[in-house]
Amino acid sequence: MHQSGCGGLRPDEKNLELSVVTPVFDEQDNLRPLYQQLTQILAGKYNAVRHPQADYELIFVDDGSTDGSFAILSELQKADPKVRVIRFRKNFGQTAALSAGFTHARGNIIVAIDADLQNDPADIPKMIAKLDEGFDVVSGWRKKRHDKALTRLLPSRIANWLISTITGVKLHDYGCTLKTYRKEVLAEIKLYGEMHRFIPALASWSGAKIAEVIVNHRPRTSGTAKYGLARTWKVMLDLITVKFLGSFSTKPIYIFGGLGLASALCAIIFGFIVIYQKFISQQHLAMNRNPLLVLTALMITATIQFILMGLLAELLVRTYHESQNRPTYVIKEILEAPPAASSRDESRGGRPQSGEKI
Repeated sequence: MHQSGCGGLRPDEKNLELSVVTPVFDEQDNLRPLYQQLTQILAGKYNAVRHPQADYELIFVDDGSTDGSFAILSELQKADPKVRVIRFRKNFGQTAALSAGFTHARGNIIVAIDADLQNDPADIPKMIAKLDEGFDVVSGWRKKRHDKALTRLLPSRIANWLISTITGVKLHDYGCTLKTYRKEVLAEIKLYGEMHRFIPALASWSGAKIAEVIVNHRPRTSGTAKYGLARTWKVMLDLITVKFLGSFSTKPIYIFGGLGLASALCAIIFGFIVIYQKFISQQHLAMNRNPLLVLTALMITATIQFILMGLLAELLVRTYHESQNRPTYVIKEILEAPPAASSRDESRGGRPQSGEKI
């Protein structure tokens, strides 16, 4: 959206250190209180722990709201040049809203926070302080949640246990939107579906250091919750995708080949049983009446299909990485000696040539 702030100058990008990204969907009653709390915290406690020249921006992503949310955001943006508003043409979901905010963020540190006022902006300074201890992602843990037990708490605990177990990144609360990131970590992550909650796991697989801090969780006072039990199934399906991308995105033949070898082993075992029943045991089952014979044929077919799928996946992965020139690794830093003087410089003997400044 075009910046047209009239309450002052827009943030200095050279000193812009912090970007706060807030996805918004039908939260008109919560936007002004959230803005007031954010500006109070970021102008007070935040600058007290950072250098005084540190600047910030507030990015609100209107995810196709149907109430008066966009009108309120427009007013806030006109009054405060630190506010930026991104408006979607329709509702694309929280993951898409966060992805758009991350892409347009200019700060070196990015904070994600919900617009429903259940996340407490007062927790932002301590999360940034934790980030300064050498971490790349700091995730909030809503230890004492004010949500319905059956529709929110129980599914959340099951999902958090599954995600921690399958990804190997142990966090108590993957679903908490309140998180802080270093910008370079998010630059390597592409978000689809409902995958915003898996960012710590995706970042950890790239070598990022993850931390978790307990944050305040407040009861919702305005608006309605946008999620229910139906979201649980989406999380489960996305978890399968994340596990596959994290463990086998550059070597899909391992999973498809493993399934193929397992099918082949089953086919061999069932085949020997069929032969034993036909020629050695006293059962003398007719071949066309033996279900194990059909199962053996199915396992042989599955073996061929799995192997071929693995080879096709390998071709697709190699084409994807090579066509986009995407590396299969992530470099944090390079330490090396400065380049040696060229032989041409050595031949000069260190004396300045004509036209050179001394």
